[in-house]
Amino acid sequence: MDDTIAALSSGPLPAGIAVLRLSGGRVRAALEQLAGGVPEARRATLRTFRDVAGEPIDRGLLLFFPGPTSVTGEDLAEFHLHGGRAVVAAMLSALTALPDIRLAEAGEFTRRAFANGRIDLTEAEGLADLLAAETETQRRRAFRQSAGEFRDLAEGWARRLLRARALIEAEFDFSDEGDVGESAARGVRSEVEALRVDIERRLRGARRGEIGREGFRVAIAGAPNAGKSSLLNALSAREAAIVSPEAGTTRDLVEVRLDLGGAVVILTDTAGLRETDGLVERIGIERARAAIGEADLVLSLAEPGHAFEALDTQAPVWPLRTKADLALPHGEPALSTATGLGLDTLLERISNAAREAAGDPAEVVPTRERHRLVLAETAAILAAYDPEHQPPEVAAETLRLAADRLGSLTGRTGVEDLLGVIFSEFCVGK
Repeated sequence: MDDTIAALSSGPLPAGIAVLRLSGGRVRAALEQLAGGVPEARRATLRTFRDVAGEPIDRGLLLFFPGPTSVTGEDLAEFHLHGGRAVVAAMLSALTALPDIRLAEAGEFTRRAFANGRIDLTEAEGLADLLAAETETQRRRAFRQSAGEFRDLAEGWARRLLRARALIEAEFDFSDEGDVGESAARGVRSEVEALRVDIERRLRGARRGEIGREGFRVAIAGAPNAGKSSLLNALSAREAAIVSPEAGTTRDLVEVRLDLGGAVVILTDTAGLRETDGLVERIGIERARAAIGEADLVLSLAEPGHAFEALDTQAPVWPLRTKADLALPHGEPALSTATGLGLDTLLERISNAAREAAGDPAEVVPTRERHRLVLAETAAILAAYDPEHQPPEVAAETLRLAADRLGSLTGRTGVEDLLGVIFSEFCVGK
């Protein structure tokens, strides 16, 4: 945190424009030496950038954002250069040649924003999800989290918990006035119960948030030669899996990510389900059964004249009769990858199921396993609050533990071991 950090923050080179960022206590000194002085705050200024020997590197725009009101909470500058590799390399070399200036690590600008109180941990996670968003639904949900909606929800819970703890303290302070103590205790019980119910209600939406962020998993299952790989290729419109009349061609999982109506759908082609003595194929079948068990939806395929396989899964199973161009079944959903029969209808059904499973992107729900665990543990602690059968000190300690656990959601307490993991998700320069 004592170093000043520099990085390319725009896209891959070469590009029309390259943006370099510099953040830390040495920003002003660097601008004096390399750009002829510190420009007016938040005003784009045309400057010639020079190296430490005074040789010109490029001519471009310079912006200066003084701390603590910059995005990192520190003095921050942006150099807008021509996007050639040699130009960027020369500018980064000139910056890092100055004392106490080094290249930034992945996510270091955002980590400093968190450390300096510009954003909380849920906003940082939302920003990481926004950068990684593949679909419109993911973008909308990530933007709302990066804008602080989940933080506002968590801080509202924290204020309610703080009020409950204040009432407990009132019980201690005014214990000689019986009516005050009884009134405070009743207020705390009802508030704690209402808070627990509210948190558990949001927890029920955690799976929707996870699906919206990570994708709706669809496993394609069935016996060998049921048409699984052909269906994967047809739905993804590319040759993602090997198709052969030889049984047992697919030995490992083959995944394809699709954007269906704004929802991420992960199609997984699995090994054909059968009894086998082959070690490699048996491992593939074990992985197939695991993928089927973890899926949000299973497409169970069977060719004409064959029975559908028994599947061990809690997910919905859609039986689909394949190779309908050879024998059109009666009364069953039928597909043909050769003629395209039923494929458009199947894609629409999967898209609708994925959007329904992901829920409304405007809904504020936990989107990460970390969020779910913190809220589940907070709710469990609140459920243990029992002032009728606990000494007042134990009841008060229970609420303190709940407050500390809830505080880790936004990064106020107990998250030091998580920071490296979370901020490593970002690219260098962000």
